Amino acid sequence: MEEDQETSYDSSDYHGSVIGKGEHSMNSVDVALKQLLDAIRGSSQYREYMEQLQRVKQYPELKEQIDAFRKRNFELQNSGGYEFDSIEQFENEYAEFRENEIVSDFLAAELAFCRLMQDINLRLTAALEFE
Repeated sequence: MEEDQETSYDSSDYHGSVIGKGEHSMNSVDVALKQLLDAIRGSSQYREYMEQLQRVKQYPELKEQIDAFRKRNFELQNSGGYEFDSIEQFENEYAEFRENEIVSDFLAAELAFCRLMQDINLRLTAALEFE
């Protein structure tokens, strides 16, 4: 190596110094990960989600309301007990809000993208026999 070149330990720098035996396999994992990310970014679910997110961001107050809705929904789903009354009250409280086209389009796009990511995660885990 030339004297004035620094050694790189960045795993994304494929022309840096040899770190150890596993570097080649990490490089192939990095390459495959980049391909997966490119595929996800090119998916209709991701593109629609990003389009709807940009649309929502044009209305900061509406985005805050959507974030509050998502937070309450998350808390309700993760509270441990699915009380019918709590779910019904939540649905009634936000029924009119969800009728807003911007809100409903965003939430539908977000759900589709989340399902894509969940499917990818489940398939990776199953293929690796991860226990």
